[in-house]
Amino acid sequence: MESTVDEPSVLVSRQGAVSTVTLNRPHRKNAIDVAMWAVLRDAFRAVADDSGTRVVVVTGAGGDFCAGADLGEDRGGAHPLERMRLVNSVALALHELPKPSIAKVEGVAVGAGWNLALGCDLVACSTGARFSQIFARRGLSPDFGGSWLLPRLVGLQQAKRLALLADFVGPEQALELGLVTWVREPGELDEFVAGIAKQLADGPPVALAQTKALLTEGATAAFPDALRNEARAQTVNFATEDTAAAFEAFLSKTTAEYTGRWAVR
Repeated sequence: MESTVDEPSVLVSRQGAVSTVTLNRPHRKNAIDVAMWAVLRDAFRAVADDSGTRVVVVTGAGGDFCAGADLGEDRGGAHPLERMRLVNSVALALHELPKPSIAKVEGVAVGAGWNLALGCDLVACSTGARFSQIFARRGLSPDFGGSWLLPRLVGLQQAKRLALLADFVGPEQALELGLVTWVREPGELDEFVAGIAKQLADGPPVALAQTKALLTEGATAAFPDALRNEARAQTVNFATEDTAAAFEAFLSKTTAEYTGRWAVR
């Protein structure tokens, strides 16, 4: 599959409450050029602000997730630090997304492409996926948050092994290390991710946003700070219609419908 110059490099679509952000340079294995970084950042900001979106799926077109930054492009003399500020703005936009995110990975996910997947809350990949912190093979060091994400996911020693050796990792090893959440056959992946996304979209959006933030920030918070954050989050939850709806559904043995609306006027 090849995209043409007339096609957008990032596609954003929404079905129900699930928005899908698709990297769309399949002729380059969805490697991200300078212009595409800005488009991707804006896509993440747009779905963050979209009140109709409750879940975000990130994927790639044409059978690959993302081959990282496009190192073969003409960079037009831009200073490397300026380019990295742009890359970092994309990583932050994904990290600060207040909605659950799922990376759906087929084919290669290497370098910044793998860290794009790791920056999502959940990762589902096919049995044909291949991963690498490929930076060292290109005379580079990790970016797109890899130096922060990897040690928190696999521990310092395994993070150093993945980054220093830059070996390719298959889906089963990635699952064993905790770098992917699920592995499915290629023909099952779309339906599986759609099911997980629907389950999340049907949940209480405010409570899920609070939970995501607590877990992300709790990784580096002192225990007393984590407890204070939990207290604040629970107070926010009780100020929504969803908590009352959940309690009522529990008592009546029915299924709650969550709106995310405030109960306080």
